[in-house]
Amino acid sequence: MPDLTRRRAVAGPLRTAAALNAWLGRLPEDLPALAARLFPAAVFWMSGRTKVEGFSIKPSTWALFEDLYALPLIPSHWAAVMATVAEHLFPVLLVLGLFTRFSALALLGMTLVIQTFVFPGAWVTHGLWATAFAWLIARGPGRFSLDHLLRIER
Repeated sequence: MPDLTRRRAVAGPLRTAAALNAWLGRLPEDLPALAARLFPAAVFWMSGRTKVEGFSIKPSTWALFEDLYALPLIPSHWAAVMATVAEHLFPVLLVLGLFTRFSALALLGMTLVIQTFVFPGAWVTHGLWATAFAWLIARGPGRFSLDHLLRIER
């Protein structure tokens, strides 16, 4: 008898957890997809804005890419231009939900470069960004996007 009582005591919470999981599983993916686009886009956009003054790259940005952000195989002046353009272009595309998978892939690549060569100790932050980008690459931008509206994604 005690074994049967114990099984009944466990079955109630398991049924409740199963019901909750079923309800949560019906929530649309569009809101997490929107969050996965907006929040990392904001981080990269704000970083890009610190690199420019008007339409010119700041002298401090050139210096950062020569010293702190120095990458192997890529000249520092190329890296500075490419990073500055990427941090302005791809976040805008993510916010709009336009060419989302490509933009997420580009920013994932940039994240991996930053993690590997610039700030290897920031793996938790970079892991969160990478998770958002991987979600977008795998699942797409959701219905709240130009990709969906223009039928690029379905």
